[in-house]
Amino acid sequence: MILPAIAAGFGAALVVISGNPFSVQAQDAASEAVQSPAPPAAAPPPPDPAAELAAKRDQTRAELETLSKSISLSSDKVSELQQSIANLEKSTQSIRQALIDSAARRKGLEKQILESEKKLADLGVKEDGIRRSLHERRGLLAEVLAALQRMGRNPPPALLVTPDDALASVRSAILLGAVVPGIRKETDKLAADLASLAALQSASTAEKASLTSTMTDGIEEERRMDMLLAENDKLSRSNAAQLEAERKRSEELAGKATSLEGLVASMESEIASVRDAAAAARQAEENRRLLTDEQRAQAKALADSGVPDKNRIAPAYPFGELKAKLELPVAGDILRQFGDADGTGHEAMGMTVATNAETVVTAPADGLVVFAGAFRSYGQMIILDTGDGYHLVLSGMDTINTRQGKFVFSGEPLAVMGAKRVASATALALETDRPTLYIEFRKDGKPVDSRPWWTAKDTGKARNDS
Repeated sequence: MILPAIAAGFGAALVVISGNPFSVQAQDAASEAVQSPAPPAAAPPPPDPAAELAAKRDQTRAELETLSKSISLSSDKVSELQQSIANLEKSTQSIRQALIDSAARRKGLEKQILESEKKLADLGVKEDGIRRSLHERRGLLAEVLAALQRMGRNPPPALLVTPDDALASVRSAILLGAVVPGIRKETDKLAADLASLAALQSASTAEKASLTSTMTDGIEEERRMDMLLAENDKLSRSNAAQLEAERKRSEELAGKATSLEGLVASMESEIASVRDAAAAARQAEENRRLLTDEQRAQAKALADSGVPDKNRIAPAYPFGELKAKLELPVAGDILRQFGDADGTGHEAMGMTVATNAETVVTAPADGLVVFAGAFRSYGQMIILDTGDGYHLVLSGMDTINTRQGKFVFSGEPLAVMGAKRVASATALALETDRPTLYIEFRKDGKPVDSRPWWTAKDTGKARNDS
């Protein structure tokens, strides 16, 4: 009862507070708190920061998926894309390079989207924390805000401004000295909280605007890649009948094979395009071994210049020399590494990366596509022969955009992830419904840890429930 009366007399000194931009919010909060005081309750357990962040990321991701469905390209932008594809030189080399460039841009945009997603989730958690703090202190804040409202009245009551005698003045001074510092402390804390809340909301708005622009660019790049893939298909239509026959034969062989080793062996012996390409690649690899040191140095310098032979049928580099140089085939978060528990009581033979929906999958290195299709519990799978006795296995995709017997370059788009995680033996015990790509490196038929090959920035590991 004393606090409001004492605070009321301080109006002349603190009337400027009524000009605070948060005064309307403060008055609303005060009225609400005074009208419905919360009964005392047991303090809830403190929230788990990691679980709170994971939940906020899931919520943010769902909002972004809804947003992406509402974004569409204008007819002018589509016409511009079509014209840019029409102006391309219609050759295998030019289309392939355009695909590699498009895939690089698309992966860059996907990484930006993932980073924005994480930023928005972090901002959301901080915003929720401030709101929770304000809610928990609503009783105290109601008293402070009510006092501030009374202090802001003009003219102020004369209770403390014009005391009747010296004794009353002394009493007023004592009471003001005891109470005002407490009011000022809580007022400063409230103002700081409200300012932080406003700053977080402003940062979230700016990040969402930037993210919307990035997602629009991503949709544009996705459309460009679809057009390039269509052009690429036109260039190979002369062998359409042969390719269809090989596809059916590869499905039969995949149905009979009981292991990856058996599948690779059957592909290289039964599928003509794979057999011929593998033989040519092995011959090119053998020719490279016969080069003199000077010739090998010249070939390496040419490859390092960024313009390796666009007609090559063998890797530009020996695979063993590519350690710490490969980029992950998708933009995403690593959930499981080689050697981790795989959910079946065994160790994982590869790594698992969680991605966003419809993320592009690119070739980590130059290689011959030995197999492209569905295989047992792996689901949709691609096997690349990268030379030096190494094979790279990718599985968990939704749509495959390459075929067996084709030699692909590093960075070339191979497939697209789906909207949700594909059920498979390689994705057991993962606390996520995001699409997941399984990556396995094999040397002479045996799984090996792929971590030495990835660039340093890509070797981190995220939470299992990211």
